[in-house]
Amino acid sequence: MEVLVLAGAFLVILLGAELFTNGIEWFGRKLELAEGAVGSVLAAVGTALPETMIPIIAILSGGGSAASHGIGVGAILGAPFMLATLAMFVTGVAVLFVGRKRSSGDDMIVDTAVLAHDMRYFAIAYAVAIGAAFLPLDLAWPKWVVAAVLIGTYGWYVKGHFEDDPDVDASDLAPLRFNRLDPATPNGEGVVPRLRVVNLQVLTALGLIVVGAFFFVDSVEHLSDSLGIAPIIVALVIAPIATELPEKFNSVIWVRQGKDTLAMGNVTGAMVFQSTIPTVVALLFAADAWHFSDDSRIAFGSAAIAFFATALIFIPMARSGRLLGRRLLVGGLFYALYLGIVAASLMGAF
Repeated sequence: MEVLVLAGAFLVILLGAELFTNGIEWFGRKLELAEGAVGSVLAAVGTALPETMIPIIAILSGGGSAASHGIGVGAILGAPFMLATLAMFVTGVAVLFVGRKRSSGDDMIVDTAVLAHDMRYFAIAYAVAIGAAFLPLDLAWPKWVVAAVLIGTYGWYVKGHFEDDPDVDASDLAPLRFNRLDPATPNGEGVVPRLRVVNLQVLTALGLIVVGAFFFVDSVEHLSDSLGIAPIIVALVIAPIATELPEKFNSVIWVRQGKDTLAMGNVTGAMVFQSTIPTVVALLFAADAWHFSDDSRIAFGSAAIAFFATALIFIPMARSGRLLGRRLLVGGLFYALYLGIVAASLMGAF
């Protein structure tokens, strides 16, 4: 039964991702936003909602227990890790597959300035957030200062994207899926839908993604219990895999359409978001768990993996001005490495 629920939730997430990518492009077009703002802010934040809700609910509704705080912090750390490793790998596989049919091959057609901008913010914000884990437990106020810095950093990041010049034209977009439901607007290529219909499609898509992710995670948790898998695996690995599915599907869809900047910005923008806003929740409401110790070193080790993986992918891009799909595959190696570390830890090797 759980397998059927899992498969059904998977299909719901896939449907939501397809509607969301189509709708969010039109939303950016209606607001005359740049491609970077659409991919790195709107799409990234929208599809990050499912995995963001898990730690928030765990921390705020867990009664302040150590277990709920631990699950929340594990999920927060797991999101940037998954994006830096597995999401990059899946996107790279999609690029290599599509690259066989386009003249540029796996040389991605991306705005490297947008991606470099995202990764600078991620590196700085996540370094500050992880650094807060090394502060003394009896000093609470420095973590509040770090939280304020992270909020300000993300606000400045969003401001930069929204000030870019718009570059999304109606002729580049597929017809809005929900436009056929609007009798006041004709259907066909190049038809500009009404904003209210765009909003309806985006909200419907987000609803499908959230509902699908909820049932997906719930089914995964039940399966982990029946298989006897430790809860730390759910917090650090399994739950983030399930809730990161929207980013992966959206990016694969955009790669297939030749919109590589949107595809990559969807992931890199989510990394900036996940390194700031959910982390603020942990710093303010679970400061005791956001602390590096012998019990949490494996969890915080995922941050080191995320830094190494992104460095190997994006530093060469910044130097050469090119991003190759094959370079994204390094994320899969780091993901496998960390799984090995977690497995060894559970078996008592550390």
